[in-house]
Amino acid sequence: MRKLFLALCLSLLTACAESPPPYNSIDVTTPLEQADFHLTDFNGKPRSLADFRGKVVLLFFGYTHCPLVCPTTMADLAQVMEKLGKDANRVQVLFVTVDPENDRPELMAKYIPAFHPSFLGLYGDEQATLQTAKSFGVSYERQTYKQGGYSFIHSDSTFLIGTTGKPRLLSRYGQKVELLVQDVRLLLAAGQ
Repeated sequence: MRKLFLALCLSLLTACAESPPPYNSIDVTTPLEQADFHLTDFNGKPRSLADFRGKVVLLFFGYTHCPLVCPTTMADLAQVMEKLGKDANRVQVLFVTVDPENDRPELMAKYIPAFHPSFLGLYGDEQATLQTAKSFGVSYERQTYKQGGYSFIHSDSTFLIGTTGKPRLLSRYGQKVELLVQDVRLLLAAGQ
């Protein structure tokens, strides 16, 4: 009986040692296992997640004329990069436009790096954008106003993609910058 008790205790200790780090964001490893994109950056270079292996990627879907959520998130992500210090060299922020009709490469090349010089904007045609959004479980819908103009209702979370190119975490809009920095550091340390 004593040997059984010791074996149980040892297995519990081993299980505790192998438990995942305490992330602040939501684990999306399993549902987004196959998520990827095939888009173009604002410099005209075709891109996919494989291009950023070795880095933690912070991926956000939005549009340049967004009045609140997108600029707030981009400003938060710029703070994350600042707080990471030298580790920021191992992180890539990607902004995927849900408005490829109006977010032309020239506009994105001015808008996105205004938040941080290393940030990249990605775009595709309507089909590629829809396919990328679907791959990540992102929804968006264009709202046209009678008096003219438009906006988008869109998912507002940021995806944290590990160094192996697989989506790992989902950070909700408004997540404290310090908590996001902790999650990025954990992913960098895990090397996954």
